[in-house]
Amino acid sequence: MKNLVIIGGSDAGISAALRAREIDPEIRPTMIVADNFPNFSICGLPYYISHDVTHWKNLAHRTREDVEKEGINLLLEHTAQSINTQSKQVTITDKTGTLKSLNYDKLIIGTGAISMRPNIPGLNHPGVFFLRWIPDSIAIDEHIKKHSPKTAVIIGAGYIGMEMSEALTKRGLTVSIVEFADSVMPSFDADFGNRIRDMLIHNGILVYNKIAVESINTIDKRLVVKGTGNLELPADMVLVSVGSVPNTALGQSIGINTGTKGAFKVNLKMETNIPDVYAAGDCAETWNRILQKYTYLPLGTVAHKQGRIAGENATGGSREFSGSLGTQSVKVFDKVIARTGLNEKEARDAGFQPVSTDFETWDHKVYYPPAEKLYIKVTADRTTKRILGAQMLGAYKTEVSKRIDIFATAIYHGIMVNEFSNYDLSYTPPLSSPWDPVQMAVQMIEKELKT
Repeated sequence: MKNLVIIGGSDAGISAALRAREIDPEIRPTMIVADNFPNFSICGLPYYISHDVTHWKNLAHRTREDVEKEGINLLLEHTAQSINTQSKQVTITDKTGTLKSLNYDKLIIGTGAISMRPNIPGLNHPGVFFLRWIPDSIAIDEHIKKHSPKTAVIIGAGYIGMEMSEALTKRGLTVSIVEFADSVMPSFDADFGNRIRDMLIHNGILVYNKIAVESINTIDKRLVVKGTGNLELPADMVLVSVGSVPNTALGQSIGINTGTKGAFKVNLKMETNIPDVYAAGDCAETWNRILQKYTYLPLGTVAHKQGRIAGENATGGSREFSGSLGTQSVKVFDKVIARTGLNEKEARDAGFQPVSTDFETWDHKVYYPPAEKLYIKVTADRTTKRILGAQMLGAYKTEVSKRIDIFATAIYHGIMVNEFSNYDLSYTPPLSSPWDPVQMAVQMIEKELKT
């Protein structure tokens, strides 16, 4: 195999290219990147806008020179226009519009996702932004510098909405969040989402739930977000953050099958239905390890894993993707929120008989100051006694994200609740307790299940 072509230079694309080089150092993958920002941390964009990261260039995992030193041929500011699967050629254009053709033996599509544009009039007004790529973050930063906005409305209370509420507050804006669901962070159970809502309000965020945004208007040179219940929120800028959709137009043009939410159908080897064509990352479906079916989970961690597998298999390997649990964490102000596996509603909808416990404790021995409160919700299946999911909220630096990883490991291996206390976890009074809080929470479910 001589020619490996990768369309896309974000998480899946770079992981595929690096893994292919590890497997076969004689291969020099060609990576087609539509912009001038290969291998940048998209997840870090809110921290550039908050100025915790001082320059957008610092978000590069690797510079262009670093990538090329790895033996990867970069074609920046090139766009894949078409694919001929018979002749195995990709037609591309550069920024001048000049057409070129690339031959491939194996092709990996990592075109990612694009911001969802809801059916709301007024999305094109100046001062209305989406956040997905480096240019988006630069545009938001420049707008704040130039216009000194005082108020912002964020439409959508998911992960980006949470991070941007803090980022814009740090830039001196008064922030309102409008969310259609009953609580913020809809991927968490509603009772847990209410804890998050209280935390936002404590930090000065105005939160509006159960509101459908109907339009974004301009009145007296200001934006006004209008929604159900006679909601009218004047704002100097608006961020629309209601999710993403897979970017699959190119792949569909050659007949790649799509499935959940329009993402490419792939098998566990990341192969599509087109011979010698793979797909990975936010444009592809994800195998859910608990549900044992394909879902759509546009996460950076998933994209890295899928890209690595696609890169290995495109160079002759036969590795399979083990599946995702949807493990996520987010820092908002001085708190960290995290989840893995299924929440209670998801478990019930999937046919399990969930039992959950809400547990509050200190992150370490309280006699060693300062101790902070941890809130943990664990969900297990009453029939099989397996742990299905966990949700956590705690102060920054109380190891929330690492503690959720303990649950993720347990769920990955199908651990039952009465086995969880067997984990030999570390202990010292400034950091934990003889029973770590995650074990205490599961022991409460043991009592409920009488295991």
